[in-house]
Amino acid sequence: MAETTPVAGKPHYGLATVVGFAVFFIIGLITVSKDPLIPHLKNVFQLSYFQSNLIPFMFFLAYPIMGLPSAKAISRFGYQGGMVLGLCAAGLGALLFVPSASAASYPMFLVALFILASGITLLQVAINPYVASLGSPEQAASRLNLGQAINSVATTVGPLLAGYLILSAATGPVSQKLAAIKMPYTVVAIAVFILAFIISRLKLPKLSIEKTDKTPEPPLSAVFGYRHAVLGAIGIFAYVGAEVAIGGNLYKFMTLPDIGISSDQKAAQLVSFYWGGAMVGRFIGSAALRKISPSKALTFVSLAAILAVVVGMFTTGPVAMWTLIAVGLFNAIMFPTIFALGIAGMGSLTGKTSALINMAIVGGAIVPLLLGAVADVPWIGLQKAFFVAAICYAFIAYYGASGYRPHKTVVPINA
Repeated sequence: MAETTPVAGKPHYGLATVVGFAVFFIIGLITVSKDPLIPHLKNVFQLSYFQSNLIPFMFFLAYPIMGLPSAKAISRFGYQGGMVLGLCAAGLGALLFVPSASAASYPMFLVALFILASGITLLQVAINPYVASLGSPEQAASRLNLGQAINSVATTVGPLLAGYLILSAATGPVSQKLAAIKMPYTVVAIAVFILAFIISRLKLPKLSIEKTDKTPEPPLSAVFGYRHAVLGAIGIFAYVGAEVAIGGNLYKFMTLPDIGISSDQKAAQLVSFYWGGAMVGRFIGSAALRKISPSKALTFVSLAAILAVVVGMFTTGPVAMWTLIAVGLFNAIMFPTIFALGIAGMGSLTGKTSALINMAIVGGAIVPLLLGAVADVPWIGLQKAFFVAAICYAFIAYYGASGYRPHKTVVPINA
């Protein structure tokens, strides 16, 4: 793999930054492309809310399972090699949607999602610490928010494209409904394979936090000596869980009688505002966090998200719909800010901390499944089940208020 050390003087990270943002875009596009599958396959296979939420469950289950192997791959091949491997795995998973649709097999779709997500896991473990290290530590949260803003451009466009290509076949025969899935994921596979090839041919800088010798690596357990890192992982669990639970179930929420949207395809157009709010918020946040304390900003947006979820639970019509959509705006800075606070001061343990935090993205599997199970309870229903997300935001508010503060560690760091 072609990697070089930056020349003496001020490092030049322009090309590396562009590559990082391209990877952020692909991660966002692939991650959000699964959301229209929830109502679509629910319709095709006549699934319950719990069963349809196995889609995000299988996607995000890859994070805890593949987190450590991803960290080991990066240790061996570097961040650049990790990106290439991750893109290739994601491309393979996307291609497997074609035989899954041909076989009309829901379990095959779930397996394809897991393989797709395994590639995304490796990309996440590689790209977040990589971009965070492309400059001064003080601006790491700002850089990650800008990267996540690029990610949000993809998550805003994704539901519109996927909703149009997939949900437009919602009223046809089963074979037509499943055939609509093949083309979008084939295009995704081709795109990520091309990007993998391009990145493999570039000369990107090797950062100081990458290992360049054969000394033994500290175990993952060493990270547990750092309270702020562990709580940061829990914060990521809560954030991703809440974001995915809301984003994936907005389609069906909007078509409830008390909300009044007429079809899943129309709902898909409106869901783009949820992800679009995150996009706008991240561009704003990237600039604002240069002057505002990340912890204070995190506390504020978490409390605002709680308020919006509660209003969405107990109102009807446009008010309920738009307040839940507004949660996307408040979500905007959460992931990169929690991540930056979690890896702060971790030195040589940065890679392992990144792996732990990215393993916690499994919240995107657990929380939507929990919300789906609660929504299936007749006397609760889908709308009231969003209280599960409110609990997640309450923990994030705590992390922003005090949980982020590093405590004296019991494990030495070789910074």
